[in-house]
Amino acid sequence: MADADPRIDRLRLIRSANVGPITYRQLVARFGSATAALDALPHLAARGGGRTPVIASEDAVRREIARTERLGARYLFLDDADYPPLLAEIENAPPALILRGRLALLARPCVAMVGARNASAAACRFARQLAEALAGEGITVVSGLARGIDTAAHAGSLAGGTVGVIASGIDIAFPPENAALQEAVAERGLLVAEQPPGTEPRARHFPYRNRIIAGLSQGTVVVEAAPKSGSLITARLAAEAGREVMAVPGSPLDPRAQGCNLLIREGATLIQSAADVAEMLRPIDPRSVRSPGSRYAAEPVAEDAGEAERRRVTDLLSPVPVPVDELVRQSALPAAVVQIVLLELELAGRLERHAGGRASLAG
Repeated sequence: MADADPRIDRLRLIRSANVGPITYRQLVARFGSATAALDALPHLAARGGGRTPVIASEDAVRREIARTERLGARYLFLDDADYPPLLAEIENAPPALILRGRLALLARPCVAMVGARNASAAACRFARQLAEALAGEGITVVSGLARGIDTAAHAGSLAGGTVGVIASGIDIAFPPENAALQEAVAERGLLVAEQPPGTEPRARHFPYRNRIIAGLSQGTVVVEAAPKSGSLITARLAAEAGREVMAVPGSPLDPRAQGCNLLIREGATLIQSAADVAEMLRPIDPRSVRSPGSRYAAEPVAEDAGEAERRRVTDLLSPVPVPVDELVRQSALPAAVVQIVLLELELAGRLERHAGGRASLAG
């Protein structure tokens, strides 16, 4: 028999259907381990009114681990001591990350830099120079390895310290023309993926990637962005996490500047230099940041919920996302009871989680 690998059951739980980051954390909090949580999934899904979710097999997870190791990558779990504390603070922190490169870069002050894929030449030049200056001051620049501003940010900070967060598996380059840059980031900086190796990027993966970019960073700088761009999603996620939001102003005649100008009008800090960014990255008191392990104990989960309680919560749900706090208020039930009902519904495939602590009935 092979030696027991503590990663196996954690990855099986993470890779099982209907188990998202919030549900993973609540399951481990309630049952004490991923192994016990796996055993409980059929019962919980049945109580939520659905079939047992497809549970990842041990063989599939072992193949994933072997492939990850062949790629020269490693796993980082939410309860590991070196899991980034700032990322652990967000409500849907990834239970596991796959990394290549220098994890020590995340121990430095980090700032996210995002912006338009079809950015102007002037904006790309400014982003490259800003990233280079920030990295030269010992600040790690985090971005998403996309075209435009992301590419410029990584190019500028590659020598001083950069982190690339991708929406695909650690072995998939997207866009393809950034394959050489992605490899350089992995060799000289840090490459971060949430999806297992071999995963091609899909539209739904990019918001997940954006939450990691915002979560790793004390603040986010937006350089050119349309009003409904992914960059503004990252900025919103940063604001929801209590991080600084900064924007570079642009000409009102350029549609690519409208998003940044809108952010500034709504209260984002106007940025013109690396000194402006550094001033916003105030040191964070370590006492205000919970350790990764404390995430499991932060949100108590009830042992069980009765049929009447389950019906009361379910009746309040609709396809329109609603804050979980509002469900607690309107149901007049303890928060722990509401959480267990939501957990059961999600495992049954009847609930969707949304940013900002909201939930809705699945489509």
